[in-house]
Amino acid sequence: MIRGGIGRRALALSGSIVAFAVASPALAQDATGEADQGGIQEIIVTANKVAENVQDVPIAVTALTGDRLEQTGTTSLEGLTQLVPSVTFRKGTTSANSAIVMRGVGTITFSIAAEPSVSTVVDGVVLSRSGQAFMDLVDAERIEVLRGPQGTLFGKNASAGLVNIVSKGGTDSLEAEARAEYYEGDEYRLRGSLSGPLGTDLSARVTGFYGNYDGNITNVFGGQDNKVNGYEHYGARGIVDYDGAIAKLRFIADYFRADDDCCADVTTVSRGAVLDAELGLPGGVAQGLDQRYVNHNLVTQTKDTQWSLTLSGDFDLTDTHTLSVVGGYRNWENTEIREGDFLPRAIVGTAQLHDTGLVTTQQVSVEARVASDPAMPFFYQVGAFAWHSDNTQTFTRRDITCSTSTLPVAPSGARPCNVADTVNTLFPTATSNSDVGSSNFALFGQATWRLSDLIALTGGLRYTWDELTYVHTRAPGVNAATGLPATGPGVSGNPAGGTIAAGGNGTNTSSGNSDNGNLSGKAVVQITPSDDVMLYGSYTRGYKGPAFNVFFNHTAPTNAVPIDEETSDAFEIGAKTQFLDNRVQLNVAAFTVEYDGFQANNFVTLNGAVVTNLTNAGTVKSKGFEADLLAVPVDGLTLRASAAYADAFVKQFNPNPATNAPDARNGTQLPLAPKFVYTLGGSYEADLGAARLYLDTDFRHVSKQFSDLGEQGPIDPYGIWNASIGFSDADDRFRLTFHARNITDQSYALLNVSNGQRLQIPRDADRYFGVSLRARLR
Repeated sequence: MIRGGIGRRALALSGSIVAFAVASPALAQDATGEADQGGIQEIIVTANKVAENVQDVPIAVTALTGDRLEQTGTTSLEGLTQLVPSVTFRKGTTSANSAIVMRGVGTITFSIAAEPSVSTVVDGVVLSRSGQAFMDLVDAERIEVLRGPQGTLFGKNASAGLVNIVSKGGTDSLEAEARAEYYEGDEYRLRGSLSGPLGTDLSARVTGFYGNYDGNITNVFGGQDNKVNGYEHYGARGIVDYDGAIAKLRFIADYFRADDDCCADVTTVSRGAVLDAELGLPGGVAQGLDQRYVNHNLVTQTKDTQWSLTLSGDFDLTDTHTLSVVGGYRNWENTEIREGDFLPRAIVGTAQLHDTGLVTTQQVSVEARVASDPAMPFFYQVGAFAWHSDNTQTFTRRDITCSTSTLPVAPSGARPCNVADTVNTLFPTATSNSDVGSSNFALFGQATWRLSDLIALTGGLRYTWDELTYVHTRAPGVNAATGLPATGPGVSGNPAGGTIAAGGNGTNTSSGNSDNGNLSGKAVVQITPSDDVMLYGSYTRGYKGPAFNVFFNHTAPTNAVPIDEETSDAFEIGAKTQFLDNRVQLNVAAFTVEYDGFQANNFVTLNGAVVTNLTNAGTVKSKGFEADLLAVPVDGLTLRASAAYADAFVKQFNPNPATNAPDARNGTQLPLAPKFVYTLGGSYEADLGAARLYLDTDFRHVSKQFSDLGEQGPIDPYGIWNASIGFSDADDRFRLTFHARNITDQSYALLNVSNGQRLQIPRDADRYFGVSLRARLR
């Protein structure tokens, strides 16, 4: 099997071109955000917290409708990377450690006292951590990806961008939908929804889903062939809408559960003859990106339980003013079980390292906003925001080490540690308990003054106040067999409070607090020379609050020093245009963003184990351009092309010697920041009389990137080509679709740690096929 290379990308591109070439005139598409009545359908977004045509919003924003998400098989935020070139994704061993990266910038950290640079908002509620959003997308009406800082109307942890998810609500008539999907590898998903009226001005919607997948990696431990990197997801959401004469109300309750044996770190290079023999992987170790086997005596797992309540309302205060209020409570629990040595057992000279952790987050927030009539020449909105979260983490690391053993040498050439011999074998272990409280308060306002049909000015300010406290407790490592002091890989002999000699308090407890005020805002000039062209230029000041490096190996006084706030200054110019009777739409933007006090996670070594530390890494910069082309040359045929170039690099690195932070020389590329990403795609719909035909294809190319600061952990370029063909009855009540994913079988990695010793190989790194059946009642 041939993988990678220029030929593969050429094949993918030629396949897409062929798909376009065979298309002929047909009826217009349904609400996919594309073809509609012979042109491109208008998409209404709330990027400025009021309903506007996306083409009229002077922000670089990509809007994806629910139908488009269904058409592409996008079931979670991870799938955004296939649709939005400016977005990349950092896949951690647990959802708590995963993150969204936008325009090359994002916060990657294990600390529970830090927040993302790319904010996620679900039905008006800001999420505390990105991991809370990495559940299945359930009945999304649309997803809005706002690129660049959003420091005025959204504010909290949006210094690099924002993902806004809006759910489908109740309907005036009875509607029902069921969807079943099956993919190779015994992956299947079930989803169903029911909506309709409950009474006068009252409607509701309820949705449930279930998904299961065995995994794409085989664990050969103990002579077994057990699949890992799979999942089991299920959940439900209920929405009640009231649409009265003077008020609109929405109540949402949901529950999600995830049980994943994800994500196994795959060894793809030789670790030496003895360790390679210990692993005993079919086909050997050094298979690079083709490796699909591990030999782990602990299966890495992540388990999530989340439920939430949201209440929102719009109230007509006068004929020209509306009060909008949204309040929410979210409860999230994340359990991590992690294989840390990636071997089947401890041997002389190479320790075993296993982790277990539990993170719980409770957050409550409320926002109230008064907006004037957006149709008037002068439009404004003012509001207040309050938010609080309590985060706790219990984390235990267990090592097994031995420098000699009474057991004989194994056929691999290794001598296993004798776990029954508590004299020569040590069991270093430690447990940490962390408690973090975070509060955020803000006042904000934004106004737009349309001086004429040609020129409009927008200005906004937001004052934010952050309060952050933490208490972290961890005793020095001990031998689990004897209770005597002991250290091992990743297990420190220092208490959390630090040693007195090093400036700490000598106790097992470290605590601290930080508060910070910030003024952020934006200024925009918007020029509309015609109904089909809108030009804009903007300056935006973004902000993310202070943090602490609160994690298992936190040790005062170094890690007790607050990590300062992260601020961003962005300049952007753009154009949103449409031509040929709204059959061609071209949006372009050029930007430069500088981040001061960039909060970066650095891989460091502690007692021979790779661990992490969050620091203010200094100043970084991202500059580049984006272009999105959408065309409907004939009814039924839609062509798409998007490109993003972002040169995200270290401008001035400020290494902290106490953290042993790796060298990130000025000018080096930021982690998970490919310079160039592009997507090509097309959809075609045809009337076959008693049936309808649906064709869809897309190709995404990602240039070279790195896994960590200092251009460590290179990830080679790759391109993924997907396609589908579907058939429905004339009224689209039943639709059967056949899917082909990664048609060219292009293998790739999401993360590369320790020079190939730890690679994250995703599901989509192999070619596979599937089928879906959707039934609708309307």
